[in-house]
Amino acid sequence: MSANPTTTATAFAAERTRLLGIAYRMLGSRADAEDVLQDAWLRWNESDPADVRSTQAWLTTIVTRLSIDRLRSAKARREVYIGPWLPEPLADIDPVTPESKAELASELSLAFLSLLERLGHEERAAFVLHDAFDCDYDDIAEVLGKSVAACRQLVHRARERVMAERRRFQVDEPARRRMLERFIEVANAGDLPAIKALFASDAHLVSDGGGKAIAARRILHGAERISLLFQSIFLRHAQGIERRIVRINGELGLATSFWGKLYSVTTIDTDGERIYAYYSVVNPDKLGGFLPAA
Repeated sequence: MSANPTTTATAFAAERTRLLGIAYRMLGSRADAEDVLQDAWLRWNESDPADVRSTQAWLTTIVTRLSIDRLRSAKARREVYIGPWLPEPLADIDPVTPESKAELASELSLAFLSLLERLGHEERAAFVLHDAFDCDYDDIAEVLGKSVAACRQLVHRARERVMAERRRFQVDEPARRRMLERFIEVANAGDLPAIKALFASDAHLVSDGGGKAIAARRILHGAERISLLFQSIFLRHAQGIERRIVRINGELGLATSFWGKLYSVTTIDTDGERIYAYYSVVNPDKLGGFLPAA
């Protein structure tokens, strides 16, 4: 690239937070998103400035297309993944500016990202670009190489599918914290009736161990089955278990350790009175952001 290297690097750095937000929402993996950004940087560094009318548009197009390619290659791996698959959770460990917080803090819950997994690759891209990053349909059409009308249809269809399955609870942070504190109290006590009472009758639990840690290999449904699981955990690990409240993907959740070693991080869907969904990432390959540096 004939442009000044410092100028080139500065231009990419200015877009990095936004690009990472797009790639992570597309892939559900911080590591994969970082790989996409590395590939995008190489292409950006080798591009001809005369071909770039808009830095943001050029980089958005490259990152989105690279993410779609990576999703296609990941499809086969996820089809043989052991047990349910959940996105890689993010710890709030990066410096946060008002700008990056506005771009990265919205629509990042594990529950929401899991719903995006059910969309087709181009549906997901169109939906993420339009609803999370306010891209207009003309820009999305250029990114995907489709007509504006086709992109409108992609977003409409994706939004319908996501919203049909998405629970919407307006719960403030103090109410979420109280629910998590109550869960810690009853789970640590092994109080089966109290645990059962915390969960809605139609609650479900999703545990992602990826075959690398002990986890439920199927989604558990119903307060009865879920409460029996936590009673079993209490009976086996009562003396060595520790649960603490942490921030996961911008919302409060739990980190669970056994004998001082991190075992899982968890988020919940709650209306402030009951837990409707419990999403637990146990796969150690996905917990790097929550582990202390070696």
